[in-house]
Amino acid sequence: MSAEQTHALIEAYYDAFNREDSAAILALLSEDVVHDINQGGQETGRDKFAAFLKRMEGFYRERSADRVVMTTPDGTRAAVEFVVHGEYLKTEQGLPPATGQKYALPVGAFFDIRDGMITRVTNYYNLPLWVHQINNPGT
Repeated sequence: MSAEQTHALIEAYYDAFNREDSAAILALLSEDVVHDINQGGQETGRDKFAAFLKRMEGFYRERSADRVVMTTPDGTRAAVEFVVHGEYLKTEQGLPPATGQKYALPVGAFFDIRDGMITRVTNYYNLPLWVHQINNPGT
């Protein structure tokens, strides 16, 4: 793939994310996709990614904004910087109570691409900043 095609693939991923369209997200992933979860483990497989999306949909409503997509010239890797705007809908185990708090966090994401499919998704954000925003709404 070219850098331009990879850029379009990543934009399609985040457009599907913003629409909360899990089927469209999953269609962009390879069967053996590796998912590095922020502050968590690593899961392999589209089925595990689907289960992750299903788990998250009850807890959070999120959208990405202010995206900057960077790709390698050969299109095999991409990095994205964006702000995730979200709402904490239901308390997730081990995290503060949810009361519909809103948050905005900078995020860095990294992707590997093979044969036109995303083969790795790695997300990083500042969990203590998220906790601060959840515990102190409006700050």
